[in-house]
Amino acid sequence: MTYRGYKGKYTPKNYLKYEGDPTNIIYRSLLERKFMQWCDRNNQIIKWSSEEVVIPYKSPVDNRHHRYFVDFKIKYRDKSGKTRVILIEVKPYQKTMPPEKKTKKTKRYIQEVMEWGVNDAKWKAAIDYCKDRNWEFKILTEKDLS
Repeated sequence: MTYRGYKGKYTPKNYLKYEGDPTNIIYRSLLERKFMQWCDRNNQIIKWSSEEVVIPYKSPVDNRHHRYFVDFKIKYRDKSGKTRVILIEVKPYQKTMPPEKKTKKTKRYIQEVMEWGVNDAKWKAAIDYCKDRNWEFKILTEKDLS
């Protein structure tokens, strides 16, 4: 199954649960669309949004400050009934770990290393952002969304 390169607009069934403009929800992969459907249907989800939270981070590639648009923000009730907030990044499993070291430094390998460095910086910034707010940050992959 292809997870990247599939984009579209999502129309929620429970549009009152969506924080933001429910007529402009964009997914950038089948994994994101699947997660949107889950959020829309799940009774424990009180509110959800897509790419509404923006976190500043410093890129190790160009050493400049950028903005990280986190895939999802979820407000939900846990099993004890307590309200919690979690930021979710949806990524293919392969993109959640550093690339294997190679002896030959191909353009593709260098690109993978740079992509990993940027993602790692974004995720560390998200973890700090969440700690400051008593929220959680989690990365979900196809293994979690199967």
